[in-house]
Amino acid sequence: MYFSTTAAVAALALSFTSSAATIAKRSAPAAPSGYTTAFLDDFTGAQNAPPNANDWIITTGTQYVGGPAKWGTGEVETYTSKSTNVKQSGVGGLWIIPTRSSSGQWTSGRVESKRSNFMAPAGKKMIIRAAIRMPIITPANGAGIWPAFWTLGSTFRQNRMGWPGVGEFDIMESVNGGAAGYSTMHCGVNPGGPCNEPNGIGFSRTCPGSSCLGNWHTYSVEVDRSKSPETVTFSIDGQATRQITSAQVNNATVWANTVHVGHFIIFDVAVGGSFPNAVYGSATPKASTVSGQEMRVDYVAVYYSK
Repeated sequence: MYFSTTAAVAALALSFTSSAATIAKRSAPAAPSGYTTAFLDDFTGAQNAPPNANDWIITTGTQYVGGPAKWGTGEVETYTSKSTNVKQSGVGGLWIIPTRSSSGQWTSGRVESKRSNFMAPAGKKMIIRAAIRMPIITPANGAGIWPAFWTLGSTFRQNRMGWPGVGEFDIMESVNGGAAGYSTMHCGVNPGGPCNEPNGIGFSRTCPGSSCLGNWHTYSVEVDRSKSPETVTFSIDGQATRQITSAQVNNATVWANTVHVGHFIIFDVAVGGSFPNAVYGSATPKASTVSGQEMRVDYVAVYYSK
């Protein structure tokens, strides 16, 4: 997400199946067998309230202090803390809402976990998982809309220009109202390096059973340090979409700087930028891009193996 992948652009499916007439909230599950819950938030605060300030930071503006302009991706939105852009629903869930003003300016929401120490211990596994309903949009009205669930390595908070060496897991990204979801790992140096930056090592696929757009699905990354080679596995609804191994990266230092470090969690809905522009073939958003279609997060959890 920070400098997003374009490697899977050719694989983007532009079909859209609307099955969102009935959308049910998903409850946070118990930890999987053999795991303990390290962190869980199902966003049960009051309607229009921000997420719990003990757990979350609402990021605002158009860049980090000391970081590149437009978040390093060319995004056009300004992130705010207003309830019109980020809020709890009042019935369980976090909403992030990209909105366009009457003058054509876009605002949206971005939240980060305060904790930045989510890491698989040596010899153990970690799962980061969220249930998300991506915006109800289509290719006809979704140009430039870029919802994402992702993480960055903790050292990014000390070095805002340290990407991609800090490590990044893009657990779920979607652009332009397309049917595909993208998962990517970023690492090493830019350009090139073992993760082929700025593209990263990634994959795209449609969600099983129903469109990713407008339907609840669970998105996960599992970091497994219990075996050799170690692995990073992305999943949708429990179905693995891509596995990356330490042998594939083939650089022990880069792997350690990406996988053997704490990460913090990010939810956002960007508007415009390098990834949606590359997929669309020109600058986004467009005049046809719909305003006000939110991404909903029902819960997010982090589990460690026992």
